[in-house]
Amino acid sequence: MAVSTREAALAALHAAVASALASHSPAPQVMRSETVPQRIAAGGLVMIQDGETVEETAILSPLRWQIRHVAEVVVASSGPTPEARAAALDALLIDVAEAIVADRTLGGVVEWAQPESPSFDDLEFDGAASVRAASVPVSLWFTTSETPLS
Repeated sequence: MAVSTREAALAALHAAVASALASHSPAPQVMRSETVPQRIAAGGLVMIQDGETVEETAILSPLRWQIRHVAEVVVASSGPTPEARAAALDALLIDVAEAIVADRTLGGVVEWAQPESPSFDDLEFDGAASVRAASVPVSLWFTTSETPLS
C-alpha cells in the first residue's frame, strides 16, 4: 500500500526531530502515533501528533492540491526544580525548531515546514511532581494529486 503525502510528511518530521535529539544525554523519548507512557524519560518526551489539515487549495490543469497540514509537536521535560524543568524544556524546544529550520523541506518531502509559537502547560506524570510541557504547531506545506479527505 502506498504511503500518502501527508503520512510521508509526518514521518519525515518525526525522523528530523528524532535525529536532532539523539545526541542529547540522556536522549528524550521521541514518539509518533503511540500511547503516551505513564512515566517520562529522564531526557524528556517528544510526541509528534498528526494534527489536522487546515488549508486545501485546488490547482487546476492538471488537478493538484496545495495542502497546509498542521502537526503538533508536544515536548515535555521533568526535573527536580521548576528552573531545571524550564531549562530542559527550552533546550528541547530549541533543538526541535533548529532541526526543522535546518531543512525546511524535510529531505524534499514537503515544500516548506514552519514551527510556530509554542503554548506551555504543567502536567502531572507518575514518578514526577510536575512536568513542564509545550505544544508546538508545525505547519507542513505540500502539493499532491491525492484527493483531500475533508
